[in-house]
Amino acid sequence: MESRNILRFLAISLSVSLVLFFTWVHLPYAPQPNTTTDLLYCSTNSPWCTSKNRFQPINKPSTADNILEKPPNPKHHNHESDTPHHPLDPLTISEINRVRTILKSHALFRSSSPFAFHSVVLEEPDKTLVLQWKKGDSLLPRKAAVVARVAGKSHLLTVDITTGEVAVQETGSRSGYPTMTIEDMTSSTWAPLSNADFNRTIIERGVDLQDLACLPISLGWFGESEENRRLIKEVVEISDKGKGIPIPKAANTDYRYSAQKINPEMMFVNPISIEQPKGPSFTVEDEHLVKWANWEFHLKPDPRAGVIVSRAKVRDPDSGEMRNVMYKGFTSELFVPYMDPTDAWYFKTYMDAGEYGFGLQAMPLDPLNDCPRNAYYMDGVFAAGDGTPYVRSHMVCVFERYAGDIGWRHSESPITGMEIREVRPKVTLVVRMAASVANYDYIVDWEFQTDGLIRIKVGLSGILMVKGTSYVNTNQVPGQQNLYGTLLSENVIGVIHDHYITFYLDMDVDGSDNSFVEVNIKKQKTPPGESPRRSYLKAIRNVAKTEKDAQIQFKLYDPSEFHVVNPMKRTRVGNPVGYKVVPAGTAASLLDHDDPPQKRGAFTNNQIWVTPYNRSEQWAGGLFVYQSQGEDTLAVWSERDRPIENKDIVLWYTLGFHHVPCQEDFPIMPTVSSSFDLKPVNFFESNPILRIPPNVEKDLPVCKPAASA
Repeated sequence: MESRNILRFLAISLSVSLVLFFTWVHLPYAPQPNTTTDLLYCSTNSPWCTSKNRFQPINKPSTADNILEKPPNPKHHNHESDTPHHPLDPLTISEINRVRTILKSHALFRSSSPFAFHSVVLEEPDKTLVLQWKKGDSLLPRKAAVVARVAGKSHLLTVDITTGEVAVQETGSRSGYPTMTIEDMTSSTWAPLSNADFNRTIIERGVDLQDLACLPISLGWFGESEENRRLIKEVVEISDKGKGIPIPKAANTDYRYSAQKINPEMMFVNPISIEQPKGPSFTVEDEHLVKWANWEFHLKPDPRAGVIVSRAKVRDPDSGEMRNVMYKGFTSELFVPYMDPTDAWYFKTYMDAGEYGFGLQAMPLDPLNDCPRNAYYMDGVFAAGDGTPYVRSHMVCVFERYAGDIGWRHSESPITGMEIREVRPKVTLVVRMAASVANYDYIVDWEFQTDGLIRIKVGLSGILMVKGTSYVNTNQVPGQQNLYGTLLSENVIGVIHDHYITFYLDMDVDGSDNSFVEVNIKKQKTPPGESPRRSYLKAIRNVAKTEKDAQIQFKLYDPSEFHVVNPMKRTRVGNPVGYKVVPAGTAASLLDHDDPPQKRGAFTNNQIWVTPYNRSEQWAGGLFVYQSQGEDTLAVWSERDRPIENKDIVLWYTLGFHHVPCQEDFPIMPTVSSSFDLKPVNFFESNPILRIPPNVEKDLPVCKPAASA
């Protein structure tokens, strides 16, 4: 049978406009896994480890699926005996179990009222204490930060894992709700199927109910009618208006390699692998401390952020000292508004981290394809809705990359009479995770270079969110009709949408107290008769005094550089040491600021923000994003206009994409990427990689050609 996968994404949106307001009072949990460690892994317990479009039981792969020999997965690490070694290490299985036991005996949870744990993560110690801590010191007190729903109310709790003390914090006047649990998503997707009228509308369209998957689509916030009810928008009061729209054919939509018909004229590249006979150059100490070349940083998976990089330090080539660059960096929020204002689509304006959990949607990485040979894999240990710990296997990988790029080079011109040609290869270290958030796949890379640069890159792939149409060719579309997208295939429209990924970057350049400097590049005119030149460029430095001075929108014809400097540390010639943000291709939101989705996503109004460090301000869309009204966002915090000069500051950067779908994006979208850099600016006294050696033949592995092997 032709692939059914496409129907699982299309059946609802293509055929019928269905909207169900499903009020969460208490959603039953998925079947509980066995408590033994080997049953805590996502690969064996799908109900705990699914993305929001993958709630059907996992069937055994067919013979066709196994036509290609797959490499063995990296060996599972036994997390049952894990112990923390660093103040920022994530909670272990035993610690999560301890938190669960403590809370179940707490008065708040002892009643018969239904409850759910929406987040159980490390309550990170105060920053000053972490900065003072060094290996060999006693571990700082371990605490858990818990977000729970009990009897229809949200609660913030801090649990001391050693003493068992529980502190309950006020949630304030926040309008939203916590991140959905996997159990929320799983349970709600079955609700429509209990409605006979709903099932009838599907069957009448010729779709087998076994081929149908319902999505737990978040609904944003669009008015008072949605207040004080925690809702999921899914299928409805049934508005059955789409009977005239045919279900698209499944032909040529199966994207698995085993289903492809290969054109004999096609030429494919030969397999490529970077071999390291001596093994990789990096080490991972105590499961989370990464050391490579001149870099050292702490790395951990996170259920909301995906991956967190902390305490990033680089070694100075002159002094040998490890120097601070960044205290903490992670993906704070993803805002994905679709540009179709009709009834079945207007609410599709997702906040993927705050609503669904970016890390919760991470899938196991595929060896040799997601990550190359000799990659190191790191698992995530998370808590399910009832507090049971589970392991998300191979969520993050770390590997060295060499793509033939050049670190630096110079050849002397023949006119100098000097035969000098010096070139150095560029080898980098990559930290990667991939999240399958419903139809879309996001690939996030943190790439470290030996010259001190950090490149943060986001790749987009996966399946477009599409809707049905009666049209099979653009010549059938009336000239004035707005499709809100592109006709991709017969009866299939890919809807225009945006992606915004906002990063939290707590920069600590040679110390915590830093300043933000906008270096404006201005055209200057030469006085008459002074020079044959009529104009030149001048760099004008402006130190931001308060937050509003650092609300930045990029302008191509009014360019600037954006520096984070330590005004108290200077180079031998007097420049303040710093790092600068170097944007690459990006996009800005064009929605009206008073449009409800943009109110919630107001953190995308600027490409750069700078705020004073505040440990309660980490999530750009607010702590509780689901159905929030936008009153607790980065944009609101920044309006306080607090002092930021020579303070402990946080830089926020938003990477944006406008996506007008095209036929090449269907049925699977080739990866589209963009990035930005954190680059040293007067941080080192000179080129920090001047002394690295060149490659020579005797140091490199020799691989025999296949014909002679």
